[in-house]
Amino acid sequence: MEVLYGLHPVEEAIRSGSRQLDHVSVARERRDDRLERLVELCRKAGIRVALEPRDQLTRMARTDAHQGVLAVVRERRFLGIEDLLAATEPGQYRFFLALDGIEDPHNLGALLRTADGAGVDGVVLPERRSAPVSATAAKTSAGASEHVRIARVTNLVRALEQMKQKHIWVLGLDERGTPDYTEYDFNSDCVLVLGREGAGLHDLVKKTCDHLLRIPMAGQVSSLNVSVAGAIVMYEAMRQRRQATATPIARKPTKERKGLGS
Repeated sequence: MEVLYGLHPVEEAIRSGSRQLDHVSVARERRDDRLERLVELCRKAGIRVALEPRDQLTRMARTDAHQGVLAVVRERRFLGIEDLLAATEPGQYRFFLALDGIEDPHNLGALLRTADGAGVDGVVLPERRSAPVSATAAKTSAGASEHVRIARVTNLVRALEQMKQKHIWVLGLDERGTPDYTEYDFNSDCVLVLGREGAGLHDLVKKTCDHLLRIPMAGQVSSLNVSVAGAIVMYEAMRQRRQATATPIARKPTKERKGLGS
């Protein structure tokens, strides 16, 4: 069993139906409309609600940031890379996110929240040297982690190669890359790969990428926080795709690309 804490993560876990909840504990000391709505949601879903002292919730969550709400849930079951690719809708460009060793659960949660907001089709996480999709990540994601489709893979490079075989372009984000992210046409099947905090992409992952994109920096600092950088590029991809759908006549002819993705 695992725990989720916070109003948004617990509420989204109930709404998504992606995991079985054993029960939800709420603090005796808290009484307000938001909590009452959550309790009513639990009742409608047939989930048992237990009243507990706030200190008990703090011990279970190992933090006092639980907002008086905690859920005991079944361990999350992740997809395989084949499941992630097979479940996407045909006829639409697919956009995935792959994380190469993101170790901070707050960065992971922020990226999952953005992935959900930007309509990403799925996220690829390595099993090793990566932050788990923990209660902290779920809290930071404001519950979005319960809706995002996530595949856990033993070897990220191998997973990216499998995606290439499905004609998905692999795009790494690197401060020394070219072109700028705004110059790339995201109207294709592609996966954005983000590297580790401070160190960036591993060498083998970088070599696997078809293109390395960069975010231009006007100040003295050479790069952005990975969750901020990822959000910028994900929303640029969404902007381009929406624009292409709204004004298909205005689209420029796609230039032939050289790379490993074909």
